[in-house]
Amino acid sequence: MRSVKKILFIEDEPAMQEMLSGFLEDSGFNVVSAYDGLSGLETARREKPDLILLDLILPKKDGFGVLSELKRDEALSSIPVVVLTNLESAEDVDRALESGAAAYLVKTNYLLDEVLEKVKNLLRE
Repeated sequence: MRSVKKILFIEDEPAMQEMLSGFLEDSGFNVVSAYDGLSGLETARREKPDLILLDLILPKKDGFGVLSELKRDEALSSIPVVVLTNLESAEDVDRALESGAAAYLVKTNYLLDEVLEKVKNLLRE
């Protein structure tokens, strides 16, 4: 019996949180939510998720700050982080990937099925 993979979704927009979390749960994942950068880091340390979905525009600590702290923390640095944001500049993409993000998805350019596929592929690796 395979264990259910845990995903931490750090996103401050309740509608987005609800929609994607529900979709991922329906697809067989356990989803833990955080609504700002600081609680996202605390939750990551407590829950040790298999994958993190991270928005960049967050209250209390932005996604870039969260990403760099995750990658500096030995206990969390190996967790794949998928940036899921509305920021689409090349600078933001480069900065996130250079900071250790496993993938960068612009919310408006991806369907839920495509996000799910990316998550499944990263969890297989």
